[in-house]
Amino acid sequence: MASRHIVIVGGGFSGTALAIQLARHGTAGLKVTVIEPREQLGRGVAYGTRDAAHRINVPAERMHLSAAEEGDFDRWFRASPAYEKDADARWYDGKIYPQRQHFGAYIGEQYAQVAASSAVVLRHVRDTAVGFDNGRVITASGQRYQADDIVLAISHPPPALPNILKTLKNNPALIANPWQADAFSAVAPDERIAIIGSGLTMSDVVASLHRQGHRGSITAFSRRGQLPRPNLSGQFEPRALDYSQPQSATAQGWLRRIRDEVAQAAEQSLPWQLVLDDIRINGQRLWQQLSLKEQRRFLRHLRPWWDVHRYRIAPQVSAVLQQLQDEQRLKVRAARLAGAAAVGNELQLTLKPRGAEPEALTVDKIIVTTGPAHGSLLSSDALLSQLSAQGRIQADPLALGIWVNPQSQTLNGSGEANPHLLVVGPAARGRFGELMGLPQVAEHAEKLAHQLLDNAAHSQNGRCPASLKNF
Repeated sequence: MASRHIVIVGGGFSGTALAIQLARHGTAGLKVTVIEPREQLGRGVAYGTRDAAHRINVPAERMHLSAAEEGDFDRWFRASPAYEKDADARWYDGKIYPQRQHFGAYIGEQYAQVAASSAVVLRHVRDTAVGFDNGRVITASGQRYQADDIVLAISHPPPALPNILKTLKNNPALIANPWQADAFSAVAPDERIAIIGSGLTMSDVVASLHRQGHRGSITAFSRRGQLPRPNLSGQFEPRALDYSQPQSATAQGWLRRIRDEVAQAAEQSLPWQLVLDDIRINGQRLWQQLSLKEQRRFLRHLRPWWDVHRYRIAPQVSAVLQQLQDEQRLKVRAARLAGAAAVGNELQLTLKPRGAEPEALTVDKIIVTTGPAHGSLLSSDALLSQLSAQGRIQADPLALGIWVNPQSQTLNGSGEANPHLLVVGPAARGRFGELMGLPQVAEHAEKLAHQLLDNAAHSQNGRCPASLKNF
């Protein structure tokens, strides 16, 4: 391969997985630079946590960099000293759910190994990409990196503060970003807690509070009051749906199909999770068969129910939630926040339950767990903001991330694709739909790596493609 430079902006799992695949399959002459301010690659929001209560949400055997390596992380962890030190990782069915930090360590080790052995030159630049000019990525320190291809691996902006809480922005009783290190260090053991949201982040927060010895009451609320379902325990063969029959072109039609499949599985004494797992595997193809109107309908009406069944939690975390509910220390409400005011050292909240009159709730802390503000991704990052202002990229029509074509190439304001400016990972899910779970992100990174390498092999462009200069 002639000399070629690929710059990856973002070194969480998505960006690091892409770099690893490029190094595994690339040849001499290729240089890959990952721009990521964190000390270690692969430790983004999910796998950068050091909290022992935060576990992977699926069994370790399903966490991998490629389908050919299924079970590799499971074997790696069982052989590590951490396995013997963490008896809670082992569930009764033999599956293991390690702390998420260990998967981050595994990815870092995979990167280090391939960096040492590959003919491809891998480099981690501890900096932040803040701008783009004439084919160069500009960093916060003022460095400029000339690129033949740029891949955006920026996926998870910070949570958005609900408007109703903005008057409390500087109040220490408000914990607006639960992902920050030591976010709960100021929470006293007996304090009363309110949590906005009842999904995966809420589950992490409750597990963290429980681990640090919190004894006070916790009230979690969301519009539907639905908790993530626990992951499947036991050993089952996969259950494949018959996709040869005519497929529905509507979200409502797929809802009926899934319900029918779940009912059929139940008649065979099989759990509903098997149906959802097969839909997940085929999710990208099914999503792209829906019209934009039907995709919007799914997000508006069905997404809350899909999310709690699709994005399940480790059984250890589910057990903590169940224990606290049984002890009446955790209550999960279907309600929205209708008011919030500071009164002395307390917060006076007004909750509006579904179909009922407003209720008063007095707490000592309120924690926002509504998840990443994907709708503001382009404005939350300096580089993305500039690219958007220049018309080089645009938000997808569903406000899930960056708009790309089926080849993950960004689309400019006129809808034209740029083959040298691409997206890897969850920021591309407006196009692909099912692109949040790790197996799907890993598959996306692997496919994109092969696509970039194939394009490079056939490219006659110079070091700075015209598309990046003038597009």
